[in-house]
Amino acid sequence: DEIAAAAGRDPLELRLSLLSHAPRLQEVLKLAAARAGWGRQPPSGCHRGIAAYDFHGTNLSAVAEISVGENDRIRVRRVVCGVDCGIVVNPGLVRAQITGGIAFGLTAALKSRITVTQGRVDQGNFDDFPLLRMPEMPEVDVHIVPSAAAPTGIGESAVPVIAPAVANAFFAATGRRIRSLPLQP
Repeated sequence: DEIAAAAGRDPLELRLSLLSHAPRLQEVLKLAAARAGWGRQPPSGCHRGIAAYDFHGTNLSAVAEISVGENDRIRVRRVVCGVDCGIVVNPGLVRAQITGGIAFGLTAALKSRITVTQGRVDQGNFDDFPLLRMPEMPEVDVHIVPSAAAPTGIGESAVPVIAPAVANAFFAATGRRIRSLPLQP
């Protein structure tokens, strides 16, 4: 996205041009972008960011739609994913795994912080470590690319793609980059 911004190019268009050697990754980018309405104006107060990743042969993309509130607080409204994990045996399981990965990835991206006081870690367990709560969970739309390729697995494939999508949406909203986690400036 930084290269696209510096070149005055659309982030999706630049990615597609650089991924001519990776047609499956191009396909998930096109699918998520189309289903998210990339290129059209997002709802008022919302901004979009996109990211893609090849997770051990599973190709995944995410478009994050966010709003930025007071003190630059990020609220993820919607995430649209495209996924190609080869032949899909159970589409419901794929959607569930992607949704769970988005929830876990958003917790890491927006909340996970370990603090240390006088040489001791302040967080001892999940009771004092913030997790994404149900009201904070965005709508997640998962779109599976029909494929005849060998199955590659789904696992945690959505975890690494959500933080960059949200960070890119924050840049679209503010013109500023966030380069550390959590993504709360």
